[in-house]
Amino acid sequence: MNKLPKDPVMLLSVVNTHLRDFYPGLDEFCKANEIDRAGLEEQLKTINYEYDENRNQFV
Repeated sequence: MNKLPKDPVMLLSVVNTHLRDFYPGLDEFCKANEIDRAGLEEQLKTINYEYDENRNQFV
């Protein structure tokens, strides 16, 4: 999954779906997909979403 959407809203949808269906946490998702966690969180912060570890999703 090297090609993540550039649009933050689409990115949110893709990431949350993958977290729900395939990964127990954000670190595992980022590691498996070679994604910089801080960069991902910054992108989603631009649309006021932050990672909630208890829910395992961006809210």
